[in-house]
Amino acid sequence: MKKLIVIMSIFLSFTTIYAQEKAKSIFDIARSGTVAEVKELMKQNPDIINQTNESGFSPLILACYKGNVEVADFLMDNVKDVNYKSQEGTALAGLSVKYNKNLVEHLLNKNANPNITDATGSTPLFWAVKFSNKELIELLLKYKADKSIKDSQGKTPFEYALQTNNKEIINLLKN
Repeated sequence: MKKLIVIMSIFLSFTTIYAQEKAKSIFDIARSGTVAEVKELMKQNPDIINQTNESGFSPLILACYKGNVEVADFLMDNVKDVNYKSQEGTALAGLSVKYNKNLVEHLLNKNANPNITDATGSTPLFWAVKFSNKELIELLLKYKADKSIKDSQGKTPFEYALQTNNKEIINLLKN
């Protein structure tokens, strides 16, 4: 009988550990989960969507960068601060690298600030220029992206545009 109790205890311990390892974090869900999963976690802790992981990333930044459109849209409408900044920048900066027009427009309509710099002094406009994304540059400028901001190397987006030799982008950033 004692053996059975010991075996059952060990089995239950492993089952509990396995279940805990299988449970997705808000950060896993932000990368590749569903809105339903986010809402389920929010039942236990409504503020979970505003937390950051060990690397300083918010669920919104991760959802935007990973292209998890439905979750990113939901988070944009529900987080406390769409302008939260990690070392790598904001959710808008993530979208400047992994472009999705609908998410960018949604975020900008939620008052995302296009002039927040990352650890290198770059704003989303710098990334849009570096990736030669004319459509994104136009969107950011429409929402008052500052063309005069200099990064940690003392360069403006216009100076990076000159390196692309893309006349349309250069013309957007002139003046």
